[in-house]
Amino acid sequence: MKLGIITSPSYDGIRAVADLGLQAAEFCLNIGVDLDAVWREVPNIQKAMEETGVVVGSIGRWGPDRITKDGVIEAELAIEENLIEMCQTLGCPVYVTGCNFVDELSFYQNCTFAIAYMERLLAKGKACGVKICTYNCHWNSFLDCDPAWTMVHGHLPELGIKFDPSHSFAGGRDYLAEMEGWGDRFYHVHLKGSLYVNGKHIDDPPAGMDQTNWGAFMALLYQKGYDGVLSLEPHSPNVWKDELGQKGIAYTVDYFKKLVF
Repeated sequence: MKLGIITSPSYDGIRAVADLGLQAAEFCLNIGVDLDAVWREVPNIQKAMEETGVVVGSIGRWGPDRITKDGVIEAELAIEENLIEMCQTLGCPVYVTGCNFVDELSFYQNCTFAIAYMERLLAKGKACGVKICTYNCHWNSFLDCDPAWTMVHGHLPELGIKFDPSHSFAGGRDYLAEMEGWGDRFYHVHLKGSLYVNGKHIDDPPAGMDQTNWGAFMALLYQKGYDGVLSLEPHSPNVWKDELGQKGIAYTVDYFKKLVF
């Protein structure tokens, strides 16, 4: 396993990863990001990778609609195929995606269209040597847990999962049970802390300083043979910012270095 962190898609972003003593960068090129500008930055990203030895562990896109009641949105598919080409250019092994739910359609119809969309991405990924996985975040995607996993991922054995236990917490689900059932399909993992009191979300403190059982989490990853990136996602909305936020990141890095053998 490699330790990494979400960072900006830039020369400075890669250098920041190296400065933290981490091995991998993650780029989240979500809805609203200027993708042409990111492509222009690719040569600088490659230069920083050569200088530091940092790799790009995953590129992902959260937020956009991918299907409508009439089927696949071709324009969004083209954007994602282009980002898979960016993965190929940067030697990034994993692309992360999702699929929105269309209220006018039945669950079965949504799954059918999601499968059609993912089949196209999988074909592009195969051509580029890039694995495709879906995020388990509920941000405009219903492919975040069962029964969607059984329906869509069950039909597409090459489609993986990007897993973050904080989303299981938020959905009131057992993250260890989800790992036990689906951990062999994990292609990418986020490290984000969760803090709930009396069922109320309090904060997303640094991973290792929260209520996630990270020891059991890591034990299950080893049991499942996971060998991908563990990517830090600093996410506290108000508390862990600025100097305190940097101290929190340093704490998480040190915490997980003791768990990655």
